Amino acid sequence: MGMISEFKEFALRGNVVDLAVGVVIGGAFGKIVSSLVNDLITPVISLFTGSADFKSLSVTLRTAVLDAEGKETVPALLLNYGSFIQSVIDFTLIALVIFFAVKAINRLRRQEQAAPPAPAPAEPSAEAKLLAEIRDLLSKR
Repeated sequence: MGMISEFKEFALRGNVVDLAVGVVIGGAFGKIVSSLVNDLITPVISLFTGSADFKSLSVTLRTAVLDAEGKETVPALLLNYGSFIQSVIDFTLIALVIFFAVKAINRLRRQEQAAPPAPAPAEPSAEAKLLAEIRDLLSKR
């Protein structure tokens, strides 16, 4: 078996195609969730916290060293804890949105599974039963 045909068999296997579709849809869904968090949820949170961006929060561990002309020779050393806080908030909000989306999808699946089965066909009327008996008797002759 040639390498090309082996690769073709691998690439067209159901699981690989399903995975590829999942990755593409997941990427698109990630953009939607990020937009929801950044454009809708974070501004609402900023109403309560006063700022939507914590990235500028830091503690100076060492101040910058300047030369006689005022140029920075040694940059300041900062502990940027605000970036960490912002990442934790972003992760939490994205995880919540995904949780609620998965919860809604699971609820829809349960409703589909719990749907009542199709009604059984109605029992034939007395006339239909009688006609069937007559047909059966005639076919035996």
